[in-house]
Amino acid sequence: MGIEVLDEERAGDRLRVLTVRTAAVPAAELAIRVLLPHRWTAARTWPLLTLHHGGLDDSSSWIRRTDVERLSRDDGVLIVMPDGGRAGGYADWRRGPQWQTFHVHHLHALMRARYAAGRVRAVAGVSGGGYGALLSAAANPGTFRFAAAFSGPCTIRTALSATTLLAATGAAGRVNPFAMWGVPLVHDRHWRAADPLVLAAGLRGTGVHLSSGLTGRPGPLDPAAPWSAANLAEPLVRATIRPFLRRLRALGIPATAHLYRDGTHDWPYWQRELHRVWPKLTASLRTP
Repeated sequence: MGIEVLDEERAGDRLRVLTVRTAAVPAAELAIRVLLPHRWTAARTWPLLTLHHGGLDDSSSWIRRTDVERLSRDDGVLIVMPDGGRAGGYADWRRGPQWQTFHVHHLHALMRARYAAGRVRAVAGVSGGGYGALLSAAANPGTFRFAAAFSGPCTIRTALSATTLLAATGAAGRVNPFAMWGVPLVHDRHWRAADPLVLAAGLRGTGVHLSSGLTGRPGPLDPAAPWSAANLAEPLVRATIRPFLRRLRALGIPATAHLYRDGTHDWPYWQRELHRVWPKLTASLRTP
């Protein structure tokens, strides 16, 4: 299975917190939060939804920052929220952790063995976790029924996105960022293998939903606040969505998008998007 459970805590009626070790991310103990369906039983299998957090965050963020626990109570969905590292936590690195292997394969094996997860799966994420959701689905065709990215980069190979991601990974993770995908252009094979835009054909048959703001300025869900450099993340993400949608259209792959004007790169908007996409997401998990 490639993964070992070190501890399990019952943190609520439905919430479990696991501490695990996985061969895919050696020398690290990782947390996984699991929301069991209401009236869970091991006598049947359950559709599995994976929720990915963004950079500088951890597996607790979906519980802390959204109402997913209440929202999902009666939908019969098993939800898993794994750690993804502080930065660069969704691809298999050229030299280093194999995050995609952990999230797509080892995690599913654990959920099958421990909580009766079935083969029907969906994935969603915010910010860097949104990129992770798209990458997981595109790189593993037919594995996920639905993939949603809230303010998530849809391509990594433009000059702006590559520079930004390398700088953010180096600063946040305190690692050599070139260990992740190598040097741009020089190691282009590795960059292409981690780029949802390049892999977009793998999303055929998967429902896709994208969202982001345009300006990054405080919007209707923000307290009155001056311009902040952190808000530049939204226009950077937005610049990657248009070419991605064009690529999907060229491939004949349907997608929905909510592209709003103002709003910061923050949880109030991702909570709103979770509610917006929830009916489509859960419907995909109920489809025979």
